[in-house]
Amino acid sequence: WMATVLETARLWLRQMTLDDVEPLLQVLGDPIAMAHYSAAFTRQGLEEWVRWNLRNYADHGYGLWAVVLKESRACIGDCGLTWQPVGGDGGRRLEVGWHIRRDLWNRGFATEAGLACRDYARDVPRQPDLISIIGPDNLASQAVARKLGMRIERRDTVGDRPRLVFAMALSPAG
Repeated sequence: WMATVLETARLWLRQMTLDDVEPLLQVLGDPIAMAHYSAAFTRQGLEEWVRWNLRNYADHGYGLWAVVLKESRACIGDCGLTWQPVGGDGGRRLEVGWHIRRDLWNRGFATEAGLACRDYARDVPRQPDLISIIGPDNLASQAVARKLGMRIERRDTVGDRPRLVFAMALSPAG
């Protein structure tokens, strides 16, 4: 059991491990849950993705964390912070992202985890702003971004995929 990084009323967010591949496959391997991405993950792809997150923890002190439901201690998805290229200038901005197991949608878990990650981004790496990159037809994630306080900053296309860049300023706590 890894140490908790963040805690909310119903969730623990902790560093993921390769032991999380199986429960995360229920989320990231689900073609319906991943309909707004190029494809659902395979087991091998998910193992590589977990290793990428382990490198992010080592390099930055954060990444996408496993979302664990306190009630059952089950890993039900991921939520956290990653650096994303935005715009053609090669610049990168910190993004908050989330995936929750489909049978648990519409219960506020993504918002609850996202709010904790938003506050972490403000208080720990002390970032001036935060983004979330969301497909134009992903209305559920757009609703979560709005609940975090984000608004659409711009629309762009990467490859053949249109996307919305939601953003918000992070003011220092206290």
